[in-house]
Amino acid sequence: MEVIIRPTKRDAIRLAAQLIGKELKSKPHFVLGLATGATMAGVYDELARQHREEHLDFSRCHTFNLDEYVGLPPDSPYSYHAYMHRHLFSRVNLAPANTHLPDGMAADLKAECAHYEQLIRQVGGVDLQLLGLGRDGHIGFNEPLSALRSRTRAKALTPSTLAANAPYFGGDVAKMPRRAITMGVGTILEAHRCLMLVTGDSKAAILARAVEGPITSMVTASALQLHPHCQVVVDEEAAVNLQGQAYYRWIFENEPEWAPYRADAEV
Repeated sequence: MEVIIRPTKRDAIRLAAQLIGKELKSKPHFVLGLATGATMAGVYDELARQHREEHLDFSRCHTFNLDEYVGLPPDSPYSYHAYMHRHLFSRVNLAPANTHLPDGMAADLKAECAHYEQLIRQVGGVDLQLLGLGRDGHIGFNEPLSALRSRTRAKALTPSTLAANAPYFGGDVAKMPRRAITMGVGTILEAHRCLMLVTGDSKAAILARAVEGPITSMVTASALQLHPHCQVVVDEEAAVNLQGQAYYRWIFENEPEWAPYRADAEV
């Protein structure tokens, strides 16, 4: 696991988008795993800018989202289908047939989950999986005590996750679905590369547990410590509890691969 600390939230978002853009340029048939949330909207803004101003081409790219709510139709404004259309799909030249999200309206959820796994295998796996970090350390909707070898499945959402996501439903927890389809931890770990983006002081304590604490199903993001190619991009606020800050900064300042990015912080 490699941790990169950037001065501001904007710098962290920009770096995450730059890393994705670089991979897409080098492999037009790139398979990109996507996440949702307020921070990810900033990444998609930057990718849309790259497409508009730098001609970043998504035409042969495939995307797979981590999750979707059970019981929400794709045209619901609260669905992740709608989120992705609003923040990315409508703003770049992605082929609609190449964008994939779980079907939360499927009559047979178990069959839908197996089908989703099959689709990922058919394209050769996810090249890069973008991830956020939940307040309790979850990735996707893999809530605490999710098996670290779990596959795509329907999961009940915890009260803390319902509270965290309530603002997207007008602040009313009662409007929220109680279940979601999510890629499993094991599914996520099979991505060729993982990129987790974490910003803000509210995530500082759980970030430290995820990247420097023991690997445990109570913090499903801690399983990323097992991944051979995982990068964690954070801002200064999120990094305050990390014990290895000096080492992470030294790596960024001295490794040749980071040279193109070192001068790109906000002034």
